[in-house]
Formats: sequence, C-alpha cells, structure tokens
Amino acid sequence: MAGKVKLSRRDRIKKGIRKRVSGSSERPRLSVFRSNKGIYAQIIDDNAGKTLVAASSLEKDFSANGTKIEQSKEVGKKVAEKAVAAGITQVVFDRNGYLYHGRIKSLADGAREGGLIF
Repeated sequence: MAGKVKLSRRDRIKKGIRKRVSGSSERPRLSVFRSNKGIYAQIIDDNAGKTLVAASSLEKDFSANGTKIEQSKEVGKKVAEKAVAAGITQVVFDRNGYLYHGRIKSLADGAREGGLIF
C-alpha cells in the first residue's frame, strides 16, 4: 500500500474535467463547490490565477430562503449579476466533479437567467 493513495470518485472526475476545462481572460471558468450547508460559485481566470467574481449562499447579504435547490438558483443569478457588472458575459462551466443535476443544474440555470453564456 505504500505510495498508493485511493482517490475518491469525485476527485478522479474532477481531474478529468480540469484537463479539458480552463478559464482564460476572454472566457473565464465558473467553478462550483457544494457543501452540506451551502453552495459556492467563483469565476476564475486561470491564466492570471485570480478569482474575478464570487458568490455564496452563506454570504451575509444573501436573503433567499427555501430549499437548497432554490438557494442554488439565487446564487447562480447573483454570480451572473456580479459578472455582468464586471464585464464578463461568456464563461466555461466547471461542475467540479459533481453530477449535473439538482443543485448544480439549478445554479447553472440561474446563471444563464442572469445573463451568462455557456
């Protein structure tokens, strides 16, 4: 067992996605992280290594109540609103190893409604 580390399923999927998906200054990456309590979204320029815009369901000014899916949609709208204000309209979506359904799909739909193209 020495030297062999078993990767979790999500980590293996995540590495495969990150091989193909990279954010540039023209088209940054919309990365999603899902925890048990909240959901987080960041728009990242991988060339510069900087987070351009971020939103979370645990921010102080976040007011959406309801199910986690409804909160995810609001986070998507909020990150899209901040991105459009920063002059970002096109992104590549990084689901970060999560399956594209439920909260991840809801966040993506909210971001599309907010004006992001991906």
